[in-house]
Amino acid sequence: MSAGRVFLTGADGFIGRAVTERFGHDGWDVAGVDLAADPERGVVAGDISRPGAWQEAVSGADVIVHTAALVSNVVPRDRAWAVNVCGTRHVIDAAEAGNVDRVVVFSSLAVYSHHRDGNVDEHRPVRPTGGIYGDTKIAAEQVALQAHAEGRVTVTILRPGDVYGPRSRPWTILPVEMLRAGLVVLPARGRGTFVPIYVDDLVEAAVRAATSDDASGQVFNVTSGEAVETREFFGHYCRMLGIDGPRTAPTPVAVAVAEVSGRVLRMFGRPSEANASTMRMLAGTGDVSVDKARRVLAWEPEVGLVEGMRRTEEWLRSEGYLDG
Repeated sequence: MSAGRVFLTGADGFIGRAVTERFGHDGWDVAGVDLAADPERGVVAGDISRPGAWQEAVSGADVIVHTAALVSNVVPRDRAWAVNVCGTRHVIDAAEAGNVDRVVVFSSLAVYSHHRDGNVDEHRPVRPTGGIYGDTKIAAEQVALQAHAEGRVTVTILRPGDVYGPRSRPWTILPVEMLRAGLVVLPARGRGTFVPIYVDDLVEAAVRAATSDDASGQVFNVTSGEAVETREFFGHYCRMLGIDGPRTAPTPVAVAVAEVSGRVLRMFGRPSEANASTMRMLAGTGDVSVDKARRVLAWEPEVGLVEGMRRTEEWLRSEGYLDG
């Protein structure tokens, strides 16, 4: 598919902005929706959890890239359902009404749960765990794939790993802030498996998913292709901060510490994803295969962890996150 018009949900978010910039650089006409309007970037105001005028802005798009989501295990379950599941339904409805050729839906490796034994590929059944984020992503995938099966709209689903890099709040900004405050205790003594992907590699996968005919109706895992222990991943941030660590503990201890510290932080209005679900995720092991994305999309992750962390450190220093 040649350059056309692309519409982004979550256009002002971390991933949405990165995808927007890349499509714009490639010559596409870019528009989108987020909670606040940004007319200079073609972004209209709208809440995807509810039908609204924002859906009319989709008309004329060739592709929708659906990144908007509540990426959290501590928000109210009903709110996560409204945004992640019903929001996907509203995006699909808008795509059908606007005769959009393709919807690329961002999901997550969380749909596999924390039990990633072996090298998990896209044939592995999804597995609910009771975690808010993973379970709502499973349901959102069902909404999208059902619409594809019914012939309502063409859908492609991406399941990214843990996305880090400039502007990433979950896996860059928040870890740095919490490590500096001494609030990180990794479960499984830091030997759990982390499956990272640098944001630029994810953006490249999104572009290929949006433009490849072979991606129609397909689901793709998208990671850096290298799983690492959590103590190695977070250790890069400790080095940047000039502190020892990260601290580790047996999983039951880490879960208890996270539950207490998370409640206290949220009580005082400070964002924190420290809870039992997050700790169990960080205690999980196993790798994820990206062979299908390599084969079908001709996509290859290019930024390894060392290089990705070097770029991330440059950005963190330029933004003042490593000062003091």
